[in-house]
Amino acid sequence: MSVNKIRGNTHRQKAEEATGSRFRVSLDWENLFSSPKNMLAWGTFFIVVGLILEVSFFSYIITGLSDQSVVDGMGSQSIRDAGRQTRNFFGVLGAVVSHFFVYRWFGVGALLIPLIPFIAGWKIAFGKELLPLGRVTREVIFFTLWLSALMGYVVLMSNTENNLSFVSGGVGYTLNVALFDWLKWGSVIPIIFSLFVFAVFFYDAKSAYEAWQLKNAKPDPEQEVAAAPNEEPTETAVVPPAVPEREYVSVVNDTYDDETTSGDGLAETTEVIEEEEIVPVTPVKPLVPVVVPPVVPVVPAEVKLELEVEVPVVPAETEFEDEDINASVLREFGQYDPMLDLPSYQFPNIGLLNEIVENLHEKVSQEELESNKTRIVDTLGSYGINISKIKATIGPTVTLYEIIPEAGVRISKIKNLEGDIALSLAALGIRIIAPMPGRGTIGIEVPNKNRETVFIRSVLSNERFQKSTYDLPIVLGKTISNEIHIADLAKMPHLLMAGATGQGKSVGLNVILASLIYKKHPAELKFVLVDPKKVELTLFNKLERHFLAKLPNADEAIITDTKKVIFTLNSLCIEMDSRYDLLKEAAVRNLKEYNAKFAQRRLNPEKGHRFLPYIVLVIDELADLMMTAGKEVETPIARLAQLARAVGIHLVVATQRPSVKVITGLIKANFPARLSFRVTSSIDSRTILDMGGAEQLVGQGDMLLAINSEVIRLQCPFIDTREIEDVCEYIGGQRGYDDAYALPEYEGEDAAEGRSELNPDDFDGLLPDAARLIVTHQQGSTSLIQRKMKLGYNRAGRIMDQLEILGVVGPFTGSKARDVMFHDLNGLEEHLRVMGVS
Repeated sequence: MSVNKIRGNTHRQKAEEATGSRFRVSLDWENLFSSPKNMLAWGTFFIVVGLILEVSFFSYIITGLSDQSVVDGMGSQSIRDAGRQTRNFFGVLGAVVSHFFVYRWFGVGALLIPLIPFIAGWKIAFGKELLPLGRVTREVIFFTLWLSALMGYVVLMSNTENNLSFVSGGVGYTLNVALFDWLKWGSVIPIIFSLFVFAVFFYDAKSAYEAWQLKNAKPDPEQEVAAAPNEEPTETAVVPPAVPEREYVSVVNDTYDDETTSGDGLAETTEVIEEEEIVPVTPVKPLVPVVVPPVVPVVPAEVKLELEVEVPVVPAETEFEDEDINASVLREFGQYDPMLDLPSYQFPNIGLLNEIVENLHEKVSQEELESNKTRIVDTLGSYGINISKIKATIGPTVTLYEIIPEAGVRISKIKNLEGDIALSLAALGIRIIAPMPGRGTIGIEVPNKNRETVFIRSVLSNERFQKSTYDLPIVLGKTISNEIHIADLAKMPHLLMAGATGQGKSVGLNVILASLIYKKHPAELKFVLVDPKKVELTLFNKLERHFLAKLPNADEAIITDTKKVIFTLNSLCIEMDSRYDLLKEAAVRNLKEYNAKFAQRRLNPEKGHRFLPYIVLVIDELADLMMTAGKEVETPIARLAQLARAVGIHLVVATQRPSVKVITGLIKANFPARLSFRVTSSIDSRTILDMGGAEQLVGQGDMLLAINSEVIRLQCPFIDTREIEDVCEYIGGQRGYDDAYALPEYEGEDAAEGRSELNPDDFDGLLPDAARLIVTHQQGSTSLIQRKMKLGYNRAGRIMDQLEILGVVGPFTGSKARDVMFHDLNGLEEHLRVMGVS
């Protein structure tokens, strides 16, 4: 029976088959990975990937965290802009890939990762293995993680998270932070133990050690077989050290039998021979039987030697008999480290600051240098003053010309020609130093036509600052010889700053604060910031839970109100007295000795002792405070300046009006370190520096520092608002303390006296009506009582103070109205009744 086949359109089927055939050729996966040409291309691709990764990682490590800001700002700028800023050898791509593999993950261990694609690519391209790929992969994975963990321990123990966080990567650092909570410095033990375990299991260290021991085993001279007298032995039978696993064979005959024993259980003449050492032995005379000493006695002999060593042993019950309890606590817990309160705190990195922009113009050309020298010599020569020698030192702002006049020339005559020299040079701000201290020359400072901007990044990244061991290191700028000038605020011990508006005073304060923030941990340093202008120091408000100190229950850590400034200064005086009491009980003379003794656990916290951080009081505008408060501000400032140095409280006070009414003799006497930007007159210069010269500065950070009877001209570094914001946001985004550092509470003498002396009989007769008025309008204002009740200011002020004592209104808050404590008249009436006020 025939079957009718369904016949289709043969032309269509052929077309579909042809189409399918072409489609299969285009997606021939087997050919894609098996063709020699394709294999060479793929292999070369993986080799190139490995090289790119290696170079990118190495470039990222060499440049540190300079590309961090570029990676963080990828979303807010174009690829072109990012590419111009990045320093990585492979640009933005290299920086981004390195950021994840090096910074976020594995640190320097990431340098091993490119080996995998490189070796794999070599095998694919050339069909040969440089190294076993599987073995290398396992080794790379382990040692990448192990190096990250080890570097994390080094970084955490050395407190260099702000500069070397990329060395360990996020994986290693996070792991060590977790281990540190359990083991402290002993967290390195599991890291080293992991290397031992890897070596034992991966490299089979035990078998390798046994093979080496067998290969290097030496025969025991006492166990050599002696030949019979007057007979030449054909073979010397030697019994090596006992190894139970080795095979013993007889050499008496040509045949190799198992070990034979005599009646006493000792082996007959035997020798251990490895297969490669076996040679035909002609049977001659039998060897003399040798009694081989048993293996077991060897062990006791070794143990006996160890036991014979005399080691002094201290009985456990008398070991700490003469030590006090503090020493035992120190042995158990180690030294106290205040930084452990914030173990994960990371110092701000240099990458948060602006890049250094090179000066496109030469500061002082050779022609300008020679021209100035000639004009100085000619000007002095026209007045009969001959110069025997002149040399120049080029600084960032001014050039110092040092001259040596001929014998017989009076110095005062040269100093009187200051204006004439300035006229001949057509320069503003000529300053003559006659004589130069310790040099025997006369200096003439001439401003440069092209000034150099000193960037904050260039001074904070300087090796001198990074390795500084000062207690409170601050960078003040560059000298005329282009050297970084670093001072120790703890030894100054207070700094008085002055300068006219717009000359760089606020920038100088920001530089001082940035220097301390970059160098000190929050546990070591606290700031008390006073800003009457309310706009200069507000950026540092984000550091409240890390670096700032304030009064209890204060709303803001940056102090702007005059009344709160008075309270804060008096609170610091209380803190100072309290610290002196602690130093007295600890029998030490200064804060450094006290903290060292506390770290050694020689002071008992149960007796009130605690770690004391440095406190730096910064006042941005003293003139405003002196004008509004006067003696109330001057007295505590003078007291702190006189006594606070030893207990670690230091002052940085700035003003734009250095008059004798602002910088009084009482304040000035206790500020040996003075710093002046450009001022308007020589009188102001003498007020701040006790000498003229500050009025001849050229502005924009040009300043004079007078300390220890020495005056230095410096160019202050520049730090802009964005840099301060970035640094403060970086620190403020980290975990901090629960609140700002609490200063002692100070209520004010008026409040204390009023609370103790006033009684209901002394209250004003209009007090109840004034209370109802305040509650009705919900406004605690003295002017409201004046207007509505037609009273004078003094009486209205007394009524407001009495309302505060009664608890109707809150405390004084400066220019703001007082808080009203009652929201309805019913509650107020009940309160007045209870207080006995009708």
